[in-house]
Amino acid sequence: MPADPLSTTLAALADPTRRAILARLALGETSVTELAAPFAMSMPAISKHLKVLERAGLIARGREAQWRPRRLEAGPLRDVAHWLEHYRAFWEASFDRLEIYLAEQQQKARPRVRKK
Repeated sequence: MPADPLSTTLAALADPTRRAILARLALGETSVTELAAPFAMSMPAISKHLKVLERAGLIARGREAQWRPRRLEAGPLRDVAHWLEHYRAFWEASFDRLEIYLAEQQQKARPRVRKK
């Protein structure tokens, strides 16, 4: 059974090498050789990472004569951001409750001055 697109995207993003590749591609399209340069791994290993990113729809291959640059396709990242947005309200409410709790604790911890 094929995974849903969001699961495929999240699985692709789970690896730090693939995230680094996407970060580089956010600067503009580039060759596989240039993408591989910062990593201490073989070209076949880099190719496997690129295939995972391609299957997730996060990158695409260009074609300019002999040059086959890769470029970022940000659509799936937008889908992840949209999915995460549903949790923003939860976290904001949690932080608001924490802020109230901490203010109450600070109020209780202040020394009380008695008037004579």
